[in-house]
Amino acid sequence: MVKDLKDQYGIILGGSSGLGYASALKLAAHGMNLIILYRASRLQQPYIEDKFQSLRNHGIDLLVLNIDAAREENITKAITDIKSFINTHKVNLLLHSISKGNLKPMTGNQVLNTGDFQQTVHSMGISLYSWVAQLYDTKLFAKPARVISFTSEGSRKPMIGYAAVSAAKSVLESITRSIALEFAREQITANCIQAGVTDTESLKRIPGYEELKGASLKRNPYSRLTDPKDVADAVYLLARSESQWITGNVIKVDGGESLQ
Repeated sequence: MVKDLKDQYGIILGGSSGLGYASALKLAAHGMNLIILYRASRLQQPYIEDKFQSLRNHGIDLLVLNIDAAREENITKAITDIKSFINTHKVNLLLHSISKGNLKPMTGNQVLNTGDFQQTVHSMGISLYSWVAQLYDTKLFAKPARVISFTSEGSRKPMIGYAAVSAAKSVLESITRSIALEFAREQITANCIQAGVTDTESLKRIPGYEELKGASLKRNPYSRLTDPKDVADAVYLLARSESQWITGNVIKVDGGESLQ
């Protein structure tokens, strides 16, 4: 494996599972040093530590912080830890993979309320800007630098029980376009990756996820679900210097699933 990202540093928000961890593995294999923020209980910790050891086996420097990366006060604390960890280096990549939201329907017994929307939109959407702003204000971004986040087809296509997350993903995409525009002079690019349906723990929390999987298998021209590795490959491509002229986009990584 070519270590073409050696001496670079990437921050992954939500990097202990799913698309975030798959991306961490890909980036580590190419030599990128990583800062991973995640949320886990004591019971989960031994399993997660084994996963982090797999990253260290690639010979990278790794900092892991078990905190809620969407809370403003935690961002400030994490920035202090990150500055100490990277020393004189800069942050080349910020990958937003926070999956913290409410999956309640709009009708029935337990329905979405205003607080559910606010918490979901902040965690899965607005927190992207919170991180970009603090990294910029503390002069931690490299030139050039990449900002990447994960959206879904649900940002435009309604699904029962997905309203709050759909709103959050729409906000995420809008913020990404504005970052691409307003931070261009700082050589910071920003893109969203719209992954196809991927069999992750996040998917399993969506009501009726088995039906969603089945429908996606029928829609996808390759007759398979998107694999986290497919998405990680796209993250790696966007992390490379050759992607400098790609910014402000929602890039579909779904094998053509959204074509029909």
